[in-house]
Amino acid sequence: MTGKIVSVRAMEILDSRGNPTVRVFVELDNGVTASSSVPSGASTGENEALELRDEDAGRYGGKGVLKAVGHVNRVIGPEVIGMPAFRQAEIDRLMIELDGTPTKANLGANAILGVSMAVCRAAAIASGLPLYAYLGGPGAVHIPVPQMNILNGGKHADNSVDLQEFMVMPVGAPTFAEALRYAAETFHALKKILSRKGYATSVGDEGGFAPFLKSNEEACEVIIEAIDAAGYKPGTDVAIALDPAASSFFEDGVYNLSKSGQGTKTSSEMTELYRDWIEKYPIVSIEDGLAENDWKGFREQTEALGGKIQIVGDDIYVTNTQFIARGIKEETTNAVLIKLNQIGSVSETIEAIHLCHKAGWGYVISHRSGETEDTFLADFAVAMGGGQIKSGSASRSERIAKYNRLLEIEAELGKAAVFENPLAV
Repeated sequence: MTGKIVSVRAMEILDSRGNPTVRVFVELDNGVTASSSVPSGASTGENEALELRDEDAGRYGGKGVLKAVGHVNRVIGPEVIGMPAFRQAEIDRLMIELDGTPTKANLGANAILGVSMAVCRAAAIASGLPLYAYLGGPGAVHIPVPQMNILNGGKHADNSVDLQEFMVMPVGAPTFAEALRYAAETFHALKKILSRKGYATSVGDEGGFAPFLKSNEEACEVIIEAIDAAGYKPGTDVAIALDPAASSFFEDGVYNLSKSGQGTKTSSEMTELYRDWIEKYPIVSIEDGLAENDWKGFREQTEALGGKIQIVGDDIYVTNTQFIARGIKEETTNAVLIKLNQIGSVSETIEAIHLCHKAGWGYVISHRSGETEDTFLADFAVAMGGGQIKSGSASRSERIAKYNRLLEIEAELGKAAVFENPLAV
């Protein structure tokens, strides 16, 4: 079989926030060429794979990625040339060994992931298959339900809301196309409501609104109002998912809800707060409701609330099998957020998902706050079959690109496409 790598090169491009990131081009001996672009996170876990930056204050405020680009061109490229592109795990393992650190700190996770994704896409093209089918096989037919970010607080907004993301999940839609419509119509209804109330309707990094709301509760209330205004039933057609990103307001052993003026709370008090909200609002999923090192608190939260809703770990796991295995053993959560650039290669990300599968846990395939127009994430979500994706709001083209790709995939699969609520009991 042809399909051996003959060329690997990288360049510095800009992500959706105007910061540099890495794009990698791979060419095979059969003439196939492919490229992939690496996303970048703002709210990052302390154990994430390292995104290598130049630290040169004279370029892009120190955020340049020429070091990572150089590592692709001069270190990784020469080592993988001549290898068959379909040997994904072998190529990824070789890059990990070349780096030699637990967090990919030498070569940079952005260098390694760029090559990993581009090789994967090249192999898919060479095989004559769409990326989702190449990665997932004939069973890759499940189109994910979006967790659409429509309202922001925390680090993503300058307002009185402590929690970082308020999302809508169109759980009652019959197809992805209809789900996207439900969510987009709710987004537009929310804009009108915010405008009528005199709130700002500018959008943040992921396309959600960041108005100066009075409280965390008001965020839930205006979303319910928007769901109603769009003509849908809260909780039945469209539900709410939260990403508090609690590490961002965890200080000196307590959770400091300073933005909303709700004072400090312990882990158990935060869980009680979420319990109250679950009873009042149609919340079906909470991600990072506690801080990344609060393993005991997470376990207690899952024991208390996990029978009712999805408890998702992000910063606590950073898509790392070592941490996910501990979480499964200790019953820390019942779901995991999956981010390709948290661990830094396609095959390691798949290994993390396999652990979730084995444990019967849910998993959500996620974008980052710094994105590109690359649609790899959409195909990956279908290939992995988890049934949930975070790709931002119904605005900003780097977010919409993923949703539009999912529309294409659903249309391509036709009657074989499966769309269902992954949180239905």
